[in-house]
Amino acid sequence: MRLREQMPELKGITEWVNGEVDKAQLQGQPVLIHFWAVSCYMCKESLPLLNEWRDKYGELYNLKIVGIHMPRSEKDTDLDTVKATIQQYEMKHPIAIDNDHAVTDSFQNEFVPAYYLFDAEGQMRFFGAGEKAIGMVEQRLHKILGPKE
Repeated sequence: MRLREQMPELKGITEWVNGEVDKAQLQGQPVLIHFWAVSCYMCKESLPLLNEWRDKYGELYNLKIVGIHMPRSEKDTDLDTVKATIQQYEMKHPIAIDNDHAVTDSFQNEFVPAYYLFDAEGQMRFFGAGEKAIGMVEQRLHKILGPKE
């Protein structure tokens, strides 16, 4: 995906955890989509920070966070393992389990962890992947969220 492209649809998901969302429900608010996998240690290290942002910026700015579990191997497709990890890391935001890579492909995503930040108009304003990307996400969040009212 390129900057300023519209958010793709969230269709073809294997299963939703913590409630299903679609693109229409996310319109008019900033959205952070994060791709992760149970076998990715960097992904797990970032989950507490994502939870913190969900609580802090969700309340102040109506930021929505949606997780996309993108399996990297056959072992990662085990639904019980994914659900146990979601519970262990207290992920309360919607999580799409994308075992068929339907959403992964629509985002043209190849990496975990990966972060896609969309503004209230649904335009992508930031993409980052890998170990150092999480450090850049919050800085970009402040740019699209603007001053607190």
